[in-house]
Amino acid sequence: MKRNIIITGGAGFIGSHVVRLFVNKYPEYNIINLDKLTYAGNLANLKDIEDKPNYKFVKMDICDFEGVLKLMQDNHVDGIIHLAAESHVDRSIKDPFTFAQTNVMGTLSMLQAAKLYWESLPEKWEGKRFYHISTDEVYGALELTHPEGVKPPFSTKASSDQHLAYGEKFFTEDLKYQPHSPYSAAKASSDHFVRAFHDTYGMPTIVTNCSNNYGPYQFPEKLIPLFINNIRHRKPLPVYGKGENVRDWLYVVDHARAIDTIFHQGKVAETYNIGGFNEWKNIDIIHVLINTVDRLLGRKEGEDMDLITYVTDRAGHDMRYAIDSTKLQRELGWEPSLQFEEGIELTVKWYLDNQEWMDNVTSGDYMKYYEDMYANR
Repeated sequence: MKRNIIITGGAGFIGSHVVRLFVNKYPEYNIINLDKLTYAGNLANLKDIEDKPNYKFVKMDICDFEGVLKLMQDNHVDGIIHLAAESHVDRSIKDPFTFAQTNVMGTLSMLQAAKLYWESLPEKWEGKRFYHISTDEVYGALELTHPEGVKPPFSTKASSDQHLAYGEKFFTEDLKYQPHSPYSAAKASSDHFVRAFHDTYGMPTIVTNCSNNYGPYQFPEKLIPLFINNIRHRKPLPVYGKGENVRDWLYVVDHARAIDTIFHQGKVAETYNIGGFNEWKNIDIIHVLINTVDRLLGRKEGEDMDLITYVTDRAGHDMRYAIDSTKLQRELGWEPSLQFEEGIELTVKWYLDNQEWMDNVTSGDYMKYYEDMYANR
């Protein structure tokens, strides 16, 4: 079956992995990567597929309603996978307006354009799908009731004592939203708009909420790539508070696989949580990164532990996130393919082997390249 799919934010971290998967796996699909190319968007993430015949890049702001509507009409779009968003909590604390504009109004722009176009067609909603990717942060925070951690009884991937659960409760799809940061508040609002378009107009929508992702091509403002780079160059590793905050981590390729599964097999109007039953305290992850980077660089394992520098905690810093993805595993058969030890080894090796990519991102040269390219068109 031929499909015409827009993937928003496809030049970003998670988006580029989703674009690559769909372009390579479904040569009969036409994949349109719609991205504004903000600081987090980098077309170098997709150099390996940029010349594929079923791939097209369009530089556009999702808030450009008229432009988005025309793009859908001109390309007969029948599917939207919506990842474009501002996503860094620290930035949202400093600039909440940008997060509300992009995450809320941008999502509304995409929804309304899809509604007007699809309702104009003879078949209307038939064969259409609007898939909205959200975050586990909309659920608020969980209590850290087991500070030392216990092995989750339902984990399919726990292979060592370091795969621990730090409390009895987990984020499930029926929890009420309790966002605590401007970022999560903006994402929560966008989720509500997506569900409202299904309930009000009958639009075939799906929402997923995913845990922290890690892997290649992540912008180095996020913990794992930032710390890998800092360890390599022996720069300080700033740790919020005592590093006791707990997050559930998922390898980005497994998230892309989940998006593929849910887009094709998920039920309309359903919500699916995506996670790895893979909780880690921040300080424990940092220890793993130091040991792994040191070993791969031929240093004495752990010799860079003195780079850890404790800093004032982030305002409103949630203590624990933990996703229960049992529904997704049970109903659609998805589960993570990698244990954390495997995923972090692949991730560290990728960043160490791709220092040119890292240098271009940290210097900002990647943005100038694409600004010049579009200026000369």
